[in-house]
Amino acid sequence: MISYLWLNALGSFVNFSVGNRTTVAGAAAALIAAAAILAAFASSDAASAGDGSAAPGEARQSSLTLELPPAAHDRIYGSDAARGRPIVVLDAGHGGRDPGARSVSGAVAEKDLTLALARELRDKLVERGRVRVALTRESDDYLTLEDRAAVARRLDAAMFVSLHMDSAANPLARGASVYSLSDVASDAEAARFAAQQNAGFTAGEGNGSVDSILSELAMRSQMSASADLATRLIKRSAGRFELRPEPHRFAAFHVLRRAGAPAVLFEAGYLSNVDDETLLRDPKHRSDIVLALAQAIEADVASHARH
Repeated sequence: MISYLWLNALGSFVNFSVGNRTTVAGAAAALIAAAAILAAFASSDAASAGDGSAAPGEARQSSLTLELPPAAHDRIYGSDAARGRPIVVLDAGHGGRDPGARSVSGAVAEKDLTLALARELRDKLVERGRVRVALTRESDDYLTLEDRAAVARRLDAAMFVSLHMDSAANPLARGASVYSLSDVASDAEAARFAAQQNAGFTAGEGNGSVDSILSELAMRSQMSASADLATRLIKRSAGRFELRPEPHRFAAFHVLRRAGAPAVLFEAGYLSNVDDETLLRDPKHRSDIVLALAQAIEADVASHARH
């Protein structure tokens, strides 16, 4: 009887949701709620059938574990002067159960420094008032590559910048670098790095349809725009902080491909190098990086706005 009343109530809720044209998210929530209730009753019924100890009308204990995807907040930051301006998505690499590289001293993880850098760059861009900003993560959260890229697509972002710190077996390796999107890697190291970043993702094949061809043309345009953005970032950075030799590299990064906007992956330095670690942990040094990135981002957005 209790199950019947609960299901009737749930049916009324679903009918109300559909009748009032709620959002897709609302409909999905209704379906999740339905699954949860049905699973709970199934668990309860199975438990009571197993021991036969529950009397008619007696409350039964049951447990249900339901794993839900994390909520997407898509918070946009910007000054009043930036209202209506293009949106730039900053992606703090790694997070949660994925710490990224560990510093040579062992004192800090990449995920913490990328988040600090993303917040500082957000604040600088908001202060300058030429763009609006969103972060893929606001705290120590784990996100898949698709989760990160989806933020840029949902917000129809003008740009996507993924922030990372590098690590290498050679303790002398140091300096910042910028990676843009390409089907063919610039070198073996870039190919290995992209494969590492793309771990767990399997790309689908095109079907040769008109839509697929148009999508491929759009991707070529996105690759060109990503390369232009990488060039601007390097020009603004030169002389302000150390860059590695041949700092612009490219490879098939899934998170850049799926962003749906000009996108780059910025490596701020090597945590495996003693000097770079010291600099990357210093807010003053990060402020030099932040200013160079902010100026390059604003210049790139402005160039596309004029076309």
